[in-house]
Amino acid sequence: MQQVVSFYKELPQGPASFPKGSGPIGRYTDKYFNGDKASGVPLLHFAIGLVAFGYGTEYYFHLRHHKSGEH
Repeated sequence: MQQVVSFYKELPQGPASFPKGSGPIGRYTDKYFNGDKASGVPLLHFAIGLVAFGYGTEYYFHLRHHKSGEH
């Protein structure tokens, strides 16, 4: 029983802290999702990315349409 008690005494006390992210995704997560600074900005980033992706695909397929001399 003494081993169990000594094991639990060695464990850290208090609330757990958020681990620091490494790399671009980890830093993005730390900035916008973790802690008191969590916000809805990632939804705006997603919407802008979706619009940019849609514009890029429309532009690409429109150029393919002109490649064969139509229009």
